[in-house]
Amino acid sequence: MQSDKTIFAPFVRKSDSTSRVMADVILALLPCIAMSYLAFGFVPVMVILVAVGSTLLTEFLFSIIFSKSTESLSDGSAIISGILLAFTIAPFTPLYVVAFGGSMAVLFGKLLWGGLGRNIFNPALIGREFMTVFFPAVMASRTIWYDKTAVNINELNIFNDSFINQLFYKASGAIGEYSIFFLVLGGLFLLIRQRISWHIPFALLATFSVLLLTVSNLTEYTIQFSLGGLLLGTIFMATDMPTSATTNYGKLYYGAMIGLTAILCIINDVKYEYMSYSILLLNAFVVPINWVFRPNVWGQKLDILTRLWQGLSLTACILMATFAVIYLHHAELIMYLVFIYIAYCIIRFIAKGIKAE
Repeated sequence: MQSDKTIFAPFVRKSDSTSRVMADVILALLPCIAMSYLAFGFVPVMVILVAVGSTLLTEFLFSIIFSKSTESLSDGSAIISGILLAFTIAPFTPLYVVAFGGSMAVLFGKLLWGGLGRNIFNPALIGREFMTVFFPAVMASRTIWYDKTAVNINELNIFNDSFINQLFYKASGAIGEYSIFFLVLGGLFLLIRQRISWHIPFALLATFSVLLLTVSNLTEYTIQFSLGGLLLGTIFMATDMPTSATTNYGKLYYGAMIGLTAILCIINDVKYEYMSYSILLLNAFVVPINWVFRPNVWGQKLDILTRLWQGLSLTACILMATFAVIYLHHAELIMYLVFIYIAYCIIRFIAKGIKAE
């Protein structure tokens, strides 16, 4: 008798789940949350809580509206988006702006694309760009970055070397940047747990470092960047599974191009948005990257020259897009790019709903 149910091979087993993967990511981020408390007490912790609360509330409300289900709340992805969004912003960012960013991260970064795994862009970075566009005066203000009256612990002198002490703890920058040591430790934990692979971080950091040394040696230009911000983006955002390349060679290329675009942004005077722009830009090219670096199908052989030409064409497109974004940034036109993105997401969502009916 034939059954209507799909029967899977009995030797196929999978102990992992989305919620377990997300739990490991949250665990990797917890030490950095603790370091933010050491820096400014409950202030950055409140920012994190508001960001997470807004992502969860938005996930709950719009999941009911869109899919009549709230099961997605249990996978933990909204919590990760909230934490990572908070990690990219200043500790004294007004809470209403934080709540707006968290809501936009989930709504326009995930739900309007169909939910987890269907989104093209990293939700946390989408939320951050929405905050920058809709609250430019707040996000550009220096007062949201530091308040000496709120400093909890200014520095820790655990080691004899001051440089090592600053790698372990430094109360400056965005909320997620206070401890380079714990960012790296979190990345190693995710590698050991096989939640991320080494390909993207290695290619990104290697490309960034080589170009950094090359530009510094060949010119008198001093490249200024945040090591904490670079590592945060490299370990926890560039490796986001739904929005990054899938094959190993594709991951190496993807990471290398993020490193290249980040350097291009920095030397073209994009001071604070270089990692956001670079990761979001490469998110947009993940589909063609997967196509160019697709594995050979059994019985077929792809000509190496054809693949090389595809790779060079793809690289040229990425470079043109990079310089276009840099131009839009300096012309203060990024907001219109965000408006176009909003319109596209809404039209696409409505069109899919009509088609489904």
